[in-house]
Amino acid sequence: MTTVLIVDDQPLQRYAFRLLLESAPETTVLGEAAHGTEAVRLAAELRPDVILMDVRMPGMDGIEATRRIVAAGDRSRILVLTTFDLDEYVHAALRAGASGFLLKDVRPEELLAGIRAVAAGDAVIAPALTRRLLDEYAQHVPQPADVPAQEARLKALTDREREILVAIGKGWTNGEIAEHFVVAESTVKSHVRSVLAKIGARDRVQAVIFAYDLGLAKPKSG
Repeated sequence: MTTVLIVDDQPLQRYAFRLLLESAPETTVLGEAAHGTEAVRLAAELRPDVILMDVRMPGMDGIEATRRIVAAGDRSRILVLTTFDLDEYVHAALRAGASGFLLKDVRPEELLAGIRAVAAGDAVIAPALTRRLLDEYAQHVPQPADVPAQEARLKALTDREREILVAIGKGWTNGEIAEHFVVAESTVKSHVRSVLAKIGARDRVQAVIFAYDLGLAKPKSG
């Protein structure tokens, strides 16, 4: 059973999410929050597996709430929900520690699959969408202050692991990586796990951001 906290400033939207989640046998709703401050409090109190996090809310927004929840070391994984597929706030939310994002017009079965994936430790942003989002906004986001620390973690990678990280930064799927390097997909998965552990990334999305921060992946020109 996957436990979920719903965070959205629109009562009707929260109600719709609750109806969907309570209709699925594998999910249960622990609570609802109407703004970021309430989300931070309930995350610490309820410790849900997954938090459905709206971005734009009055008072503390979803980005700051995500940052505080992750910084507190809570076990919850955060799935950002947004109305716009090219919303600059989403990139900031991912950098803050969210495990991915979906659009609010996502089909019910896709939202449930996304929740399962996040709960299992995976990211839920499709590689092509990850690529598109970062191509649009990565150049506008200030470089983090911990680049020297990131470079030190990069040095811990083997040559092949560095190649895998670059491929992840390009938004390639495991299948595409396996085909490119002519190895089994299971081998790629093993490399990806090792890369994530060595660079301190929570999931594949954070690895993409890491690659952008260090210039291993760059936005498309034009």
